[in-house]
Amino acid sequence: MIIDDRNADAGKLHAAALRGRRIGGLDRRSFLAGSAAGLGALALGGCATSDGMSLAEAQKLYGPVPEEKFPVPAIDVSKVDPKYFRRTVAYDTKEPAGTIIVDPANYYVYRVAGDGTATRYGANVGRDGFRWNGNAYVGRKSEWPTWTPPKEMIKRQPEVAKYARGMPGGLENPLGARTLHLYQNGAYTLYTIYASLDAESIGNGITSGCVGLLTQDMMHLYAQTPVKTKVVVLPA
Repeated sequence: MIIDDRNADAGKLHAAALRGRRIGGLDRRSFLAGSAAGLGALALGGCATSDGMSLAEAQKLYGPVPEEKFPVPAIDVSKVDPKYFRRTVAYDTKEPAGTIIVDPANYYVYRVAGDGTATRYGANVGRDGFRWNGNAYVGRKSEWPTWTPPKEMIKRQPEVAKYARGMPGGLENPLGARTLHLYQNGAYTLYTIYASLDAESIGNGITSGCVGLLTQDMMHLYAQTPVKTKVVVLPA
């Protein structure tokens, strides 16, 4: 099964960001059932990360985005391993500028700059048995998309039947603030790159094949990614 606005596992991801809150009467545990357990919270050591980014810089990079249609809260950066913070890195590839490269083995997503560098983002990826690889492209883009649980999920979890006609976009929506929908040969693969508020998911395999970036990172990538952008998913 694959995550998108018609797939069950979408609810397993973004719901984890709302620790202690409920989604229309559903607690996050009902959405997270079957996902990887024991996601570790990795605190920043001292005043700077291993990459030289200060705590203040990280907090600014992942700070609140109040001007959004649904104001986005700050990410708790103490729950993200500093190696997954967004940064520009040297990256040798023959892929053209703008290409998105997903490295599920190392939990990174790269946007190729074309000058020997790339913007690198930390990510969550598919769990064991659900990872895939190959080429795709961005077939469409969505801001604050509607999430509709599939019939299979409604059958397993009758409490989500209230969303059979769609859950409107918002902070509690499993798809998050931005979504890139991946296509192959004109057909929607049902795989996505989506926005997550769940700091603890980054650096973990928890999905059914989709890739999640922290919301602030996803907004950054989304703004630079036109439809038809090539996406390369490397073998895990």
